[in-house]
Amino acid sequence: MTRTFGPLLEAARIQSEINRLFDNLLDLGGQGKQAGAWIPNADIVETEDSLLVKVELPGVEASRLSVSVLGGNLILQGEKLRPEPGGPARFHVAERAYGRFRRVIGLSVPVNTHRAEAELQDGLLRIRFPKVPNRRGEEVPIEVGLP
Repeated sequence: MTRTFGPLLEAARIQSEINRLFDNLLDLGGQGKQAGAWIPNADIVETEDSLLVKVELPGVEASRLSVSVLGGNLILQGEKLRPEPGGPARFHVAERAYGRFRRVIGLSVPVNTHRAEAELQDGLLRIRFPKVPNRRGEEVPIEVGLP
């Protein structure tokens, strides 16, 4: 049986693209050296007990990557260096993105940022945040004792 999300997935994709557009416009709005030349793509998956963020960072070295959380936002900053062709060679086509990047991703559910786990492997950054249990809005039973 194939499970499709239909319009909900499309609405989430459109919202993500709008958020990326505004993040990019804010970066271009005078943050100087923090502005990014490109914005990496991301997937965010929520499970019962965690929030998993996957970000495509092909060619980015861990030493040139900064990952932090501030005010409910995951902030990724770094730089992907352009390789030199070497010798008398020259580029005929250069379509891949290089340079500095900055991506701000809103964490939509309460998570424990102190227990986050991050791994960069094969150009994919995986960050797992454990969700905070008993967040507001959930029913929490309270035992009533007799005096």
